[in-house]
Amino acid sequence: MSQTSPATPRTHEHGPPKAAATNLEPAHSTQNEPVIQSPPATAAATAPYSSFSKKQKHLIIALASISATFSGFASNIYFPAIPTIAASLGTTEANINLTVTGYMVFQAISPTFWGAVSDVYGRRLTLLCTFIVFLSACIGLALSNHFYQLLILRCLQSTGSASTIAIGSGVIGDITTREERGGYMGVFQTGLLAPLAIGPVLGGIFADTLGWRSIFWFLTIYSGVYLIILVLFLPETLRSIVGNGSRLPYKQARTPFEKYIANRDQDQPSPPPTSGGHRNNEKKELKIDFMAPIRILFQKEVICVLIFLSVHYATWQMTLTIQSTLFSQIYGLADIQIGLTFLANGAGCMIGTLSTGKILDRDYKKIQRSFAQGSNLSGDANANHKGEREGEFPIEKARLRTLYLWAPIQWSSIIIFAWTIDKHSHISIPIIASFTLAWSAMSIQSVISTFLVDIFPGNSASATAALNLGRCLVGALATGTIEPSIRGIGVGASFMIWLAGMVLSMGLVGVQMRFGPSWRKKREEGGDR
Repeated sequence: MSQTSPATPRTHEHGPPKAAATNLEPAHSTQNEPVIQSPPATAAATAPYSSFSKKQKHLIIALASISATFSGFASNIYFPAIPTIAASLGTTEANINLTVTGYMVFQAISPTFWGAVSDVYGRRLTLLCTFIVFLSACIGLALSNHFYQLLILRCLQSTGSASTIAIGSGVIGDITTREERGGYMGVFQTGLLAPLAIGPVLGGIFADTLGWRSIFWFLTIYSGVYLIILVLFLPETLRSIVGNGSRLPYKQARTPFEKYIANRDQDQPSPPPTSGGHRNNEKKELKIDFMAPIRILFQKEVICVLIFLSVHYATWQMTLTIQSTLFSQIYGLADIQIGLTFLANGAGCMIGTLSTGKILDRDYKKIQRSFAQGSNLSGDANANHKGEREGEFPIEKARLRTLYLWAPIQWSSIIIFAWTIDKHSHISIPIIASFTLAWSAMSIQSVISTFLVDIFPGNSASATAALNLGRCLVGALATGTIEPSIRGIGVGASFMIWLAGMVLSMGLVGVQMRFGPSWRKKREEGGDR
């Protein structure tokens, strides 16, 4: 799908190419030559990538980040209450763990649908729909009396909450350039992190004091209030609808405060995606493509890093899923105490993501300068911009090289976490290991999320949905098998099986770094963005 509407002046993610000014010089130097075409060309060349002001960007990214908290809350607030919910519903903890598996399966599948819809009908309306689904599921969960109800409604809850990440990533891809995207993605990922830190604590407190149903009443109130905020203040950002943000979206996608939170051209409104105002070629372009995430998932320049991420993410999720059960059985902790042990995981996530965003921005600018200097030596003063557009800029190197740092840290953390619990060592050791594990796991996730948005700027929500599909399906397999595995071969041995897969997957990063640029360039030359 094209990133901008055909009626919108062409914008450049890396700034206006200097060659455009050079092409206009003959028209200025010869008085008798007609120059009637020069103003549109100049306007197109100087149009900013985004018309949103810095304050407006901050508002939009803040709203996207808060939206992402619902995915984290819905998942992590639940973990400390697993033993209590099992006792209340008269079932086993293994069965309640199946609701975690079901949640992750729909966490994988649902962004495939919502991401494709948001890449056509816009971020705003799609996000509002997901919150309505989430709100409805939370009310049902609070009223559940049977295990099957809990299982079905947890899947529905995941359908509503999981897509906030893909849509939020799409929003950031709409309004930011590559140079600034790493830092903004770090801020956005913070929305995923706050729930990791405080969600389990709140879950433990609610379960111990007001009962486990209060967890879902809390999420009902939280999502209901925030839905009103989104209706009032979230502007449309999808570039095929609003261009660089200057076009007025179609009526159904406007906010009540449109003129205050976006710089729109009131004389150039966009028709709805399904209206007859579009030309035939535009109708084809705006067709919802539910298979886009699947195609992205299996593309050569994506599959390697997604397998790598999926294995590392799944191993991390295993620790979170089994932690409450192991700490309850081995160390005799109550619900509130179990919730407090998750603070280390949340703190590691926050530090990891925020620091990784800055590192990504610094690395990108450093490699961009080196690339520009190398190009200038060959006499091409504009090669840094031109090369990035044509797939020559080494984006794999700029984004992925820190994986060689984060992966070994996660491997070491898994070894310490698994074997200290297996040997019943002091509880402080696995808690500290969960901190470094979360730091490295979220750093890996931030790196690869930013990389995918970079190489699929026109389908950023679908690209993030592809990432979500891969990691959550593998995560569902991991969380569904970890408890039977621990009963059979023990904690340490169970995690060592997954550790072996993590180490082997590191070779795929090397393959990506070596062959990714040529694969990506071939795809872009074929017109697939």
